[in-house]
Amino acid sequence: MTTQTGSEPNRLERRKARTRAALVSAAQSFLAEGKLTVPILEITQAADVGMGSFYNHFQSREELFRAAIEEALDRHGALLDLLCKDIEDPAQIFAQSFRLTGRLHRLTPTLSKVLLNDGLNLASSDKGLAPRARRDIEAAVDAGRFQARDPELAMTIVAGASLCLGRLLHDQPERDDAEATDQVAEDLLRMFGLPNEDAEEICRRPLPSLGAPPHDDTAM
Repeated sequence: MTTQTGSEPNRLERRKARTRAALVSAAQSFLAEGKLTVPILEITQAADVGMGSFYNHFQSREELFRAAIEEALDRHGALLDLLCKDIEDPAQIFAQSFRLTGRLHRLTPTLSKVLLNDGLNLASSDKGLAPRARRDIEAAVDAGRFQARDPELAMTIVAGASLCLGRLLHDQPERDDAEATDQVAEDLLRMFGLPNEDAEEICRRPLPSLGAPPHDDTAM
């Protein structure tokens, strides 16, 4: 009779986690390519897992794709929270989040394209950039830093600017992503009522290092 040890369930959980992560990663690659109707068999082959393993984690391709998008948004939002946690000025928090997001389009192109391909849903999402941008806009209005009569409309403008900027940076690889992003961020700050000098100074401040994305493309 073989005695089970406490490490065996841990190994099983780790194996399940690796399988799920492989499926999510494969799904994100297909989403980035705009392949929304790829067969489940093709997804499992790309993830190098069995068909049965797929149904241990997801009931459908659509459920997997939703999870892939949500995990990309969660990662992106968690990174922004980490890199902005020591800032008190809500106007700077907003600007820094936007400036970092613009740079991540080039640093993590696959996950950037996942988010861009789901762009119409991002402005109303409760994950990722949208709720944080909405929170920062409202905080800046309350602090007298921004003038925005309708934060929801302001958020719509920010979402459109972020998505169009990301698409432009992919379509024009020769364009300087940092310069373009900072220019758009500065224009947004001015639109929200910040004086020209303040907007320019905030968008010239050094940014925290994003570092190299783990596993080559999964930091966003």
